[in-house]
Amino acid sequence: MPEFTALHGKHVDLNAKMGEFAGYDMPLYYDMGIKKEHEWVRSSAGLFDVSHMGQMVLKGDGVIEFLEKITPSSFSKKNIGRAQYTVLTNENGGIVDDLIITKVGDHKFFIVFNAGCKDKDIEWIKAHMPESVNMEILDRVLIALQGPLAKKVLEDIIQCDISGLLYMSYMEVQSPCGQDIFISRLGYTGEDGFELSLPSDVGRHFWTEFLKHEAVRPIGLAARDSLRLEMGYCLYGHDIDDTTTPLEADLGWVIGKDNKSYIGADKIIEPKRRRVGIRILGKGIAREGAEIINIDGKVIGSLSSGGFSPTLGQSIGQGYVPVEYATAGTKIFVNVRGRNIEAEIAKMPFIPAKTKSIKAVKVA
Repeated sequence: MPEFTALHGKHVDLNAKMGEFAGYDMPLYYDMGIKKEHEWVRSSAGLFDVSHMGQMVLKGDGVIEFLEKITPSSFSKKNIGRAQYTVLTNENGGIVDDLIITKVGDHKFFIVFNAGCKDKDIEWIKAHMPESVNMEILDRVLIALQGPLAKKVLEDIIQCDISGLLYMSYMEVQSPCGQDIFISRLGYTGEDGFELSLPSDVGRHFWTEFLKHEAVRPIGLAARDSLRLEMGYCLYGHDIDDTTTPLEADLGWVIGKDNKSYIGADKIIEPKRRRVGIRILGKGIAREGAEIINIDGKVIGSLSSGGFSPTLGQSIGQGYVPVEYATAGTKIFVNVRGRNIEAEIAKMPFIPAKTKSIKAVKVA
């Protein structure tokens, strides 16, 4: 039996098309359909239930040193309230999971990690955690509000001033009943947006309140996937896994310049292959697993993600190719149902990120 999030009943009431994802019964799409939901997020404000994701707090003496052991990022100089996209690495330099780690105090961090990796991540962290560090697993609703009108909607509904909250930053506010709401200005769509971590009853209340706003529509996981694909973001278990190093995945920017002793550091060497964007030039939609072929007809890789981009009106994807093919503009073919379709290596993101208007910064 699949698990349910605290908002499951809300999705059923909205007649969402439900499906299994990472062991949860989740909304794939609602009445507008996938394409219109995707376009709504790009033009207004979309509301996502991402409560299937894992949430935890790590705190205690030595927590910074611990995080710099299990991830390649640096946290000692990070300001309180700043978030970091990073990865857990194994002894071979492979990626155990990708996650967001936010510094909420000098010795306290809030972490959001992938639904499909919950048990694995918890076991991995516990296996390396010193006695001075404490782990608290949080059972809270996680809502993502994404789109150009997200800020206005959030201020209208939550009744708080978030004008000073920068991209990849965090703040806490109190709900009307006095419970804490964690607000992070980030997301996986490339739009200005927020993720809100709330107690279950508060989360159910605000899910309903958000949907009363004329700018907001509920958005399912199918559109979430096409939105993240347009941004060239990784999907764990597809674009990255425990055999992929951060350099192969083109995530070298998560490696802190002053962090030299994290797990697997000695195995992360200059790669022979690299994750790249793929733009399909001919007719056809390429999916995960489609072969990438050079102009001489040799198979050089395969798509790790692929699908139709509603914004661009064409098929796009990601995949791994030898580094000599990793330059944008390199002509290739992608095999779709036995047909070699013209394609090219493309820069990612495929469309500009809207977060740049709020001082988006990569902090490693």
